[in-house]
Amino acid sequence: MVTLADPATTARQTRLTDFEEEFQALRRQTRRLWAIGTAVFLVCFMLSAWLGDFFKVTQLTMPDGSREWRWILPAGIPRLGEFIERTIPVLRWESLGADFAEWFWRWKVWLDLLAETILIAFMGTVFGVVGGFLLSFPASRNLAPNAWVLWISRRYLEIARTVPDLVWALIFVFCFSVGPLAGVLAVGLHSCGALGKLYSEVNENIDMRPLEGVKAAGGTWFDQIRYGAVPQVLPNIISYTLLRFEINVRSSSIIGYVGAGGLGQEFREALSLQEYTDLSALFVIIFLTVIVIDYGSEKLRHRVIGLEVGP
Repeated sequence: MVTLADPATTARQTRLTDFEEEFQALRRQTRRLWAIGTAVFLVCFMLSAWLGDFFKVTQLTMPDGSREWRWILPAGIPRLGEFIERTIPVLRWESLGADFAEWFWRWKVWLDLLAETILIAFMGTVFGVVGGFLLSFPASRNLAPNAWVLWISRRYLEIARTVPDLVWALIFVFCFSVGPLAGVLAVGLHSCGALGKLYSEVNENIDMRPLEGVKAAGGTWFDQIRYGAVPQVLPNIISYTLLRFEINVRSSSIIGYVGAGGLGQEFREALSLQEYTDLSALFVIIFLTVIVIDYGSEKLRHRVIGLEVGP
C-alpha cells in the first residue's frame, strides 16, 4: 500500500531545506569575507610596521664600548626606562617638604602659565563651538539647503581639522608673532573642523518629522533648524563640547612649544636643558588639571541632560 505525503508537510520540508541551504551559503560567504578582511588587515599591519621601523636593525654602543647590531625595538625599551627614571624626583620622608619644594621650584611661574593654557583652551573651544555649530547644519546631508552649500561646508571643515593644531599654531605665530593669540586661533580653527564633523553626524541621525511640521506651518529653513533640529541635538552637542574642551587643554599645553603661549614653552625649555624632573612636575600639573576638568565636565553634563550623578 502506497502512502501519499501530505502536500503541506512536503512544502514545509522544502522551505526548511531551502532555508538551510541559504543559511549555509550565507555562512560560507561570511567566512570568506572575514578571511579576506583578516588577510588585508594583516598585510596592511605588517606593511605599516615595516614602514614604521618596527623591524629595523641598527648598531648600538655596548657598555664595553663595542658596536653591535641589535633589533631597535627591544634595544630601545631600556632607554625608555632610563628616561622615566630620570624624571622621577628624589623624595625622602625626612625631608619630604624640601624635596617637594625643590621638585616644584617654579610653581608660581607654572601656575601662571597653566592659567594661560586653560584660557587658551577655553577661548579656542568657544570659537570652535560657534564655528562648528553654525557649519554643522549646512554640512549635514539631510539639512543642507543645496548641494553647493553642503560641498563648501564639508570641505572647509575637512581643511580645518586635517591640518594639525600644532601646524596652525606655527602659521599663526608667523602671522601674529608669539603669544596666546596664535594659540587661541590654532585651537579654535582645529576645534571648529573637529566639532563641525561630530555635530553634523549627530544632525544626520535626527528625526525629520519635527522639521517637516515646522515647514508645513510655513517656517523657513532657519526656523526648521531652530525649532526642529536644535532641541534634538543639544544634549550630544554639550557632551562633545565638554570632551573637546578637555582635549584642548592638553593641546594648549603643547602648542606653546612653538611659541603659542601656555605651558608648552616650559616643556621646550626643560627638554632643551635636560631638566627631566621639571618635565615630570609639568606632567603632574597637567594630569591633575585634566582630572579636575573631567570631573567637572561630567557633573555639568549630567546636570544639563537631567541625569543623576553617582558617587
